[in-house]
Amino acid sequence: MTISFRHAQPTDVPAVVALLRDDVLGNAREVDDMAIYDAAFRKMQAEGNNHLIVGEIDGNVVATYQITYINGLSLRAAKRAQIESVRVASHLRRQGYGAAMLADAERRARDAGCTLTQLNTNSSRVRAHAFYQRLGFVPSHIGFKRTLD
Repeated sequence: MTISFRHAQPTDVPAVVALLRDDVLGNAREVDDMAIYDAAFRKMQAEGNNHLIVGEIDGNVVATYQITYINGLSLRAAKRAQIESVRVASHLRRQGYGAAMLADAERRARDAGCTLTQLNTNSSRVRAHAFYQRLGFVPSHIGFKRTLD
């Protein structure tokens, strides 16, 4: 089965949310209120540098990631591609679709003039860490988060 990647459309949002919920962490974090996701998607589209990408097989959304292009001053004014919310449908994992998805993200990053890709993953996702390292990502930084009230 061949997977193809494209920019998400508003009608894809429910399928993307279903992918986000398709694991232990996401199932606990995501909610049923599609209105908040629809509003967030519209905001992402308006930003211009923040893109939701979906992977399709036979017309079905089976994978997703978000890619955001960030201009910066460090590393000789490097432009970065931040990759987040990487998901492949659970029944299709370990079949090469994740690698294809990150190759797509890398191509998009290069086309946008980025010289660096970076991503975050939950510290409990040990399999994901090994996967990213197999693809050449280096665990070079420690990330921190703080919820704002």
